[in-house]
Amino acid sequence: MGQGLYIETRIRADLDTLWTHTQHPSRHQRWDLRFTEIDHLPRAEGEPQHFRYATRVLPFLTVAGTGISAGERQRPDGTRTSALRFASPHPLSLLAEGRGYWRYVPDGDGIRFLTGYDYRPRWGTLGTLADRALFRPLMGWATAWSFDRLRLWLERGITPERALRHWLAELSVRALLLTLACTGLGAESLLGLFGPLAAPMAYLWPLLLVVAGCLAVLASPLPCTPAARRCLRTPPPHARAPRLLRTLENPR
Repeated sequence: MGQGLYIETRIRADLDTLWTHTQHPSRHQRWDLRFTEIDHLPRAEGEPQHFRYATRVLPFLTVAGTGISAGERQRPDGTRTSALRFASPHPLSLLAEGRGYWRYVPDGDGIRFLTGYDYRPRWGTLGTLADRALFRPLMGWATAWSFDRLRLWLERGITPERALRHWLAELSVRALLLTLACTGLGAESLLGLFGPLAAPMAYLWPLLLVVAGCLAVLASPLPCTPAARRCLRTPPPHARAPRLLRTLENPR
């Protein structure tokens, strides 16, 4: 497998609430951008949980897979852990199989919620190159963005659906500003709004375009908008996967 992904955020919520929102399929699939559907399969008491998942890649294309997970709700140090293995037989899924974990670490008035995971791409050398150049960075971004969307849900009561609308609206405004900065689109019409001041504003217009471009690219996201940049993406020294992960069999 390639270089593993690591994402961490801090959420001001109680441990049981965070556990429920991440372990219950109907809640998990609402905030996690990587999944469209998650369904638990029947299991015997004491056995690991098998599940099915699906991701809608395009309106007409959904890739699906299966997985197995197990959790430790009571650990001597007060933390919780869950681990999973997953695989997709779909020939159009770049992700062939993988494994990962979640840790829940109480920290003052909040929880350090973190994940580490890795996977094996299919399609041989072509798949490895596509994964390294595009898919793996995209997966890291999607995980971090989703973690921040979960944080907004639990801390501020902003539902995942509302958070997505906020993000799309802010992205549209940024795209408009960047387009204006790069092309000067509509400059004459906009300058006409200044009336007698149009002539002096024409001299300031290039500076205004630069400011608009900087705002589009560099301005911090609004507090109500999920953003991947708020999450830690570099693992701390000596970070290791939990032993629980080694006890899981590969999903059938």
